[in-house]
Amino acid sequence: MKVDVILGLQWGDEGKGKIVDVMTPQYDIIARFQGGPNAGHTIEFKNRKYILHTIPSGIFYPDKTNLVGNGVILDPFIFRKEIINLAEHGINATANLLISKKAHLITPTHRLLDAAYETQKGDAKIGSTLKGIGPTYTDKVARLGLRVGNILMEDFRVRYFTLREHHLRLIQFMEFDAGSFLIDDIPFDRYEEQWLDAVDYMSGLKLVDAEYFLHRSLAAGKRVLAEGAQGTMLDVDFGSYPFVTSSNTSIGGVCAGLGIHPGNIGEITGVFKAYCTRVGSGPFPTEQWGETGNKLRDQGHEYGSTTGRPRRCGWLDMVALKYAIMINGVTRLFMMKTDVLDDFDRILIGKEYKTDAGKTSDVPFDFSQENIEVIYREINGWNTSLKQLKSKQEMPAALRDYIDYIEKETGTPVMGVSYGPDRSETLLL
Repeated sequence: MKVDVILGLQWGDEGKGKIVDVMTPQYDIIARFQGGPNAGHTIEFKNRKYILHTIPSGIFYPDKTNLVGNGVILDPFIFRKEIINLAEHGINATANLLISKKAHLITPTHRLLDAAYETQKGDAKIGSTLKGIGPTYTDKVARLGLRVGNILMEDFRVRYFTLREHHLRLIQFMEFDAGSFLIDDIPFDRYEEQWLDAVDYMSGLKLVDAEYFLHRSLAAGKRVLAEGAQGTMLDVDFGSYPFVTSSNTSIGGVCAGLGIHPGNIGEITGVFKAYCTRVGSGPFPTEQWGETGNKLRDQGHEYGSTTGRPRRCGWLDMVALKYAIMINGVTRLFMMKTDVLDDFDRILIGKEYKTDAGKTSDVPFDFSQENIEVIYREINGWNTSLKQLKSKQEMPAALRDYIDYIEKETGTPVMGVSYGPDRSETLLL
C-alpha cells in the first residue's frame, strides 16, 4: 500500500483540515508529519466548529487511528488542553491516538526564547506565533532537544532542568525581561508547573515507535493518509525565506516526518484557496489593500485560527501555485473557499511577475527583496451563490472557466471544490 498525502500549496490556512476530515473515511490511519501547535486546522460539522492544533484531523472518526509523527513538535500543555476540549464535546481523542516517541517536546523556555528572538528582530520580525516552534526545531538540529520518549525515562526531569538552564542563560544574555512575559496569559512559573503536570499526563498515552507501526500497517494493507501543516510557501527550504516556518512543509517532510521512503508515497493532493492569504510578515505579490482586500477578508472570515490575527488577502498567485505543484509532485488539486468569490464581478489571477530583470513565471530566489509587479489575467465572476451546488453540471459557467484555466495552467486536475466551512459543503469532481 502507498501513503497518500495532503499538503498546503500557499502560505498556510488553505483548509487542509477540512479535506483530511472529508477524506478520512477512505483511510485507516491519519498521520500528521510536521509542524506544531502553531497550526490551526478548522473542521465544522453538525453546526459545531473544532480547531485542532496538534492532533490529526481524522480524530472525529472513532474507528480510525490517528498518529502524531516524529516530525511534529509537541507542547504537552497545549496537547492536553486540546484533548480535554475534545472530551468536553463528547470526543474521546485518546482512544485512537498514537504519538511517536521520536517527536520533540516544546518546553516553557522554548516559548520564552521565541519571544526574545522576535523582540530582538524589531521591525524585521517574521510574525511568529510565539509557540516556541523555531527554538524547538533549533534544539532538535543542535542535538539538545527532548523527545516524547524521554518522558518515560527516570532522569527526564534532570534532562529538562539542564535544558531549561541553558535556555535561561541565553535569555539573560539577550536582556529579555522574562519575568514579565506571560505564556498563554499565565506567569512563567505557574505555566511550567502545569507543563510538568501535562508531561506526567502524557506518559499515560500511547507512545509508540511510529516508523515500525507505519511500515507494519502498510504491509498489512492499511490505507494511510499523511497530513501536513502550514503551506509550501512557508517551507524552511523552498518558501519565502526568512519569512517561513521552521520545518519542511513540502513533500520531503513526509518522508523525514514519518520514517517512510519515497517509494511509499502515492497520491499527492495539493490544497489551495481560490484566492490567497497570508498571516504575518513577508512577501505577498498579489496582496490587495483597500476595498478588494477587505472584502476578501470579511467574506472569507480571514482571521488566524491559532492567533486570531487578521490575514492579509489577495488574488490567486499562479506563479507561486505552479511552483508549489512542481516542488511537491502534486497529482491532484482541491480548491477551497470558492464561495468567497461568489459576488465578485471580475476575478484576477496573477499569471506572471515583472521584475527588474523582466517578465518571469518563476519564483525568484529572494522575492522579499525583489521589486515585483504582478501581471494579471482577468476572468468574469459567476455572481451567484454556490450554496446549493450538488454537481459539476450545476456549476456556473464562469466557475467552470476558472477551474479549467487553473487545470490548463498547472497541468493538474482539480478533484474537488469546497464552497463553505461545513464538511457537507464539498463537491468531489
